[in-house]
Amino acid sequence: MRADRLVSLVLLLRQHGRLSATALARELEVSTRTVLRDIEALSAAGVPVYAERGRHGGFALLPGFRTELTGLNPDEALALLVAGSRRGAQAFGLGSALASAMLKVVDALPESYRDTAAGAAERLLIDPETDLLSRRLVDEEVPDAMVAEVLRAVFAGHRLRIHYAAVDQAPKWRTVDPIGLVTVRDRGYLLATRSGADRTYRLSRILAAEELAEPAQRPDRVDLDRAWQERSTRFRAGGDQVAVLVRVNPVRREDLVGTALAVLAEEADPDGWLRMEVTFQDPRHAEWALWQLSTNAEALAPQWLRDSLRNRAAAIATRYGASS
Repeated sequence: MRADRLVSLVLLLRQHGRLSATALARELEVSTRTVLRDIEALSAAGVPVYAERGRHGGFALLPGFRTELTGLNPDEALALLVAGSRRGAQAFGLGSALASAMLKVVDALPESYRDTAAGAAERLLIDPETDLLSRRLVDEEVPDAMVAEVLRAVFAGHRLRIHYAAVDQAPKWRTVDPIGLVTVRDRGYLLATRSGADRTYRLSRILAAEELAEPAQRPDRVDLDRAWQERSTRFRAGGDQVAVLVRVNPVRREDLVGTALAVLAEEADPDGWLRMEVTFQDPRHAEWALWQLSTNAEALAPQWLRDSLRNRAAAIATRYGASS
């Protein structure tokens, strides 16, 4: 790991020209004492790094020094920089590795293209933390050490013990055969088998993980996209799911689709509203989702859902209609 950190230190100095030990420690997520030791190691290895004294001093490289990295053309570098701005790596605990990789991508460019690619990437924002209504996207807390253990087992093809907290159940240890990792809307999932049966585990619910020495019982090759689709289909078909016929204002269509499990049918009514048949996980889920849409949606069937929404609206009207 120290070798990677030394490379990152050199790349930071190349891109910024001069940085203090404090700034380097912050970027590399280490102590200033570690930075000073790394500077000494670089000097001993022949890297022309020197210290500038004074109020605005710091460490810098001699002009013209360049590391030997494979070059990229501007379009390739831009594609990697934009992909690197997505938050999916955070779900797998790869945030620091991604930051280091992006430094190398920029440095790999010819000098004449470096500023152009970096500047273009700054003008593209992918998956911001809030939407236009200032609703903050909630990040799940996933410990890096736990994810690292899961990653090692997945890549090495070893079995894995996980301490998993399923919904409404006490956490317990399980031994699984890991197949791969999937991230959906910044939520990470482990696809695995347990006693030969398909299992899907949410990373944020894995409290601890331990890679085992024994090999995992899994195919040599896997189509993760197909496996995820198959599991998603089984999930949508299970449980106490309910189908709902609803009319929705087109401006709120995406809100409805975002909360429903699946859209079974859709057509436009003469007035421009959409008539859709959608499924929800259970009756409570259906009532909650339709209530969020207020007057921009109308549940047409089943009748119990219409009754539930009417009763809830009547209760609200009674509460706010009473004189103070």
